[in-house]
Amino acid sequence: MGYKEVYQEWLNDAYFDEDTKAELRSIAGDEKEIEDRFYRDLEFGTAGLRGVIGAGTNRMNVYTVRKATQGLANYINKVNGAKRGVAISYDSRHMSPEFADEAALCLNANGIKAYVFDSLRPTPVLSFAVRYLNAIAGINITASHNPKEYNGYKVYWEDGAQITPPHDSGIMDEVRAVASFDEVKTMDKDEAIRSGLYVVINKEVDDAYDEEVLKVVIRKDCIDQVGSDIKVVYNPLHGTGNIPVRRVLKKLGFPNVYVVPEQELPDGDFPSVSYPNPENPEAFVLGEKMAKEIGADLILATDPDADRLGVHVLDSKTGEYHALDGNMSGCLIGYYLLSQQKEKKGSLPADGAFIRSIVTTNMTDAIAKHFGVRLIEVLTGFKWIGLQILNFEHTGKGTYLFGMEESYGCLPGTYARDKDAVAASMVLCEAAAYYKTRNMTLWDAMLEMYDTFGYYKDEVSSVTLAGKEGIEKITTIMSELRANAPKQIGAYKVEKLRDYQNDTITEMESGKVEPTGLPKSNVLYYELSDNAWLCVRPSGTEPKIKFYFGVCGSSLEDADQKAEEMKKALDALVKPLM
Repeated sequence: MGYKEVYQEWLNDAYFDEDTKAELRSIAGDEKEIEDRFYRDLEFGTAGLRGVIGAGTNRMNVYTVRKATQGLANYINKVNGAKRGVAISYDSRHMSPEFADEAALCLNANGIKAYVFDSLRPTPVLSFAVRYLNAIAGINITASHNPKEYNGYKVYWEDGAQITPPHDSGIMDEVRAVASFDEVKTMDKDEAIRSGLYVVINKEVDDAYDEEVLKVVIRKDCIDQVGSDIKVVYNPLHGTGNIPVRRVLKKLGFPNVYVVPEQELPDGDFPSVSYPNPENPEAFVLGEKMAKEIGADLILATDPDADRLGVHVLDSKTGEYHALDGNMSGCLIGYYLLSQQKEKKGSLPADGAFIRSIVTTNMTDAIAKHFGVRLIEVLTGFKWIGLQILNFEHTGKGTYLFGMEESYGCLPGTYARDKDAVAASMVLCEAAAYYKTRNMTLWDAMLEMYDTFGYYKDEVSSVTLAGKEGIEKITTIMSELRANAPKQIGAYKVEKLRDYQNDTITEMESGKVEPTGLPKSNVLYYELSDNAWLCVRPSGTEPKIKFYFGVCGSSLEDADQKAEEMKKALDALVKPLM
């Protein structure tokens, strides 16, 4: 059936409500819009669903959410997990509470209990709740840091991480097997509550989460000494972080947390920013103004589902605030935790591991080497870090010390299995207290790390290619780069090419080939001379192709210059393909 026929089916079928039909009638005659909404089903990938909210098979709406949940329910029943139930959370985006309810009631109609939070919660709290409740799975309604037009649906498995093999493919197969909306079950909410299938969860899980997060703290003595002297400006970006971040910091001993009032309350329109992403400098404009007025030590910003943390830190010599990207803040947190664990215990575990994604800075390798711990690379997506923790638990070999991604996300403990900006905020404030007792700022600590390990500079750029044509273009670009591997990128020699889709690492000079050792993924990674690198991959959550690179300089200025040269080389490589 073509997209026009599917469009007409939605207009005429009594299954779809009148609001949906009115929205579809409003685009009558707009062939491109109709095609984009109906040329495919919104893809249920390894991270679940993510898309623009609206009517159509290629949109996020109650019907696509129900259909995905029916597939998940079928899988849970196949593995006999129904009795354990599913934990469900949601963020501040438009339709998030409605999608959470639709998912819960579909599960209920399939005989599966749903534990639904009473109000919005961060992603890491959902990850923790799955483990705490011994649920078979979790659903998180969020589009993370995407623009306001988007929403999403992430699926977690019993370990608290987003789904990995074999469950990811098993669930995807079941979702694809739901051929018709006629197969989708739902039930009345009041009836579901009366029958004990729809269960509301609240403060009990929050308190248990706080207790576990606070166990990560190492230097409470420093907080007791100077915590009341530290001023923190915090920006929840209209999302879920406001209450838990403030609550944890208050419990820990940081009374001076100032929330940016214009960005405090949950709002799916994200009115103070064009893009609710702590990677965006725009997100810090109001916070920096407040920070200068009160003399804050650091500025924190979390994305709408509070799994990513953006940080600006004070330079006491200039009075200005320096932005730390995800690589910098992650390394700062990781180094602090490892150094203090070693100082406290005298040594780190012999099987200790520092885990990072393949597009994260090479500074992590230097930190791991410094502490004599294993550095483990995984594919992009925090679920792969979660899978490593699970493997440690199953085999009894390996001790998780820290895990991070360049995309402003890290996890300082094993109580959850996804990025945690609440805990990251806490650890950075703890680190600020520790360094303050040594007459240092967090910026001083960052400069000390550069002096010790090298001046690493890592960046990411992306090109948005939306719609059907955009997807085809991204496919073409990856195919061209795969077929015609460059031997030189700017001033850097390509020493090795990792092709994760073909599971090969090729030494360019000798032609020697070995496996990557990681799951297949549409990613190309170029190991370059002089400790530089470049990685190209389509985004898994947005219609973009992403270009990551890293260089290492002899000073901040040298690293900046090398990064600019790499940008020009990247442009020369990619521009002919666009």
